[in-house]
Amino acid sequence: QVQLVESGGGLVQAGGSLRLSCAASGDNPFSRYNMGWFRQAPGKEREFVAAISWSNGRAYADSVTGRFDISRDNAKRTVYLQMNSLKPEDTAVYYCAADPPPVLIRSAWRDSHRWDYWGQGTQVTVSS
Repeated sequence: QVQLVESGGGLVQAGGSLRLSCAASGDNPFSRYNMGWFRQAPGKEREFVAAISWSNGRAYADSVTGRFDISRDNAKRTVYLQMNSLKPEDTAVYYCAADPPPVLIRSAWRDSHRWDYWGQGTQVTVSS
C-alpha cells in the first residue's frame, strides 16, 4: 500500500508558474515505482499529464510538452510537477498516481485506469 498526498496547487495568472509535489508514504519501495500526474477539469474525463519511470524515463501529454517538467527525489519519496507558462486551459484538479512493480509498460502510462494508487488531488486555477 502507498498513500499519496499532493500539495502546491493554487491560483495563478496566465503565464505564471507553480510546482506541485506528491509525497508517498507507506512501507513500499518508492524508488521502484512509476509515478504520474493526471488532471481533471469540470465536466471532463481525467487525462494524462506526465509520468516518470523508476529509471527516470519521462513522458508528457502533447498539451504540456515544453512547459511542464516531472521529476522525482527518491530519498524524499516525492515526485514533482513544475508547471511553467500556465494557461487558463490548464485549470483542473491535479492528481498524483503510483504504479508499483511489476510496472506498466510505457505505452500504458496514459491510461488512468491502469494506475493503482491515487492522491486526493490539488486544485490548480489559472486566471486569464
